[in-house]
Amino acid sequence: MALAGMASADNVGANAVPDALQVPSEQVLAITARGVGVQIYECTSAKGDPTHFSWTLKAPEAVLRLEPGANLGKHYAGPTWEAPDGSKVTGDVVVKLDAPNAAAIPWLLLRAKSTSGAGIFSAIRSIQRLHTVGGKAPAAGCDQTQSGKEARVPYSAEYRFFTARP
Repeated sequence: MALAGMASADNVGANAVPDALQVPSEQVLAITARGVGVQIYECTSAKGDPTHFSWTLKAPEAVLRLEPGANLGKHYAGPTWEAPDGSKVTGDVVVKLDAPNAAAIPWLLLRAKSTSGAGIFSAIRSIQRLHTVGGKAPAAGCDQTQSGKEARVPYSAEYRFFTARP
């Protein structure tokens, strides 16, 4: 079931990408990698109601690996992806869809907000986060007595990086 303001990826096959997450036609797939790590949540009070507490995403922390297992780099707050060559891409969420698995974090389409360095991530224009496993905020345990506490929830996802068509 989709949340308000979010569509769902439920109606797609195991390897299909929903239409809403498609990149612009002038871009091509450059890299596919698996991210494995944690989604870090912090128990915080609501901005408008300091008596209401909930788990808020603080940052992802993951290692990126190419299909044969080679290290592609790391993924962290921003959201940012960084390669061993020093190149980075920071993304901005364009579309968010509920994952087909209700226990998994949403699938995303992100546009490159900024890039830096001269390397593998310097020409990236879009990123898809697909085939997620785990990573959702804890369902309970966040109240005033837990304020400031962190929860590190294991997750994995497929990340696809796109560049401009040559």
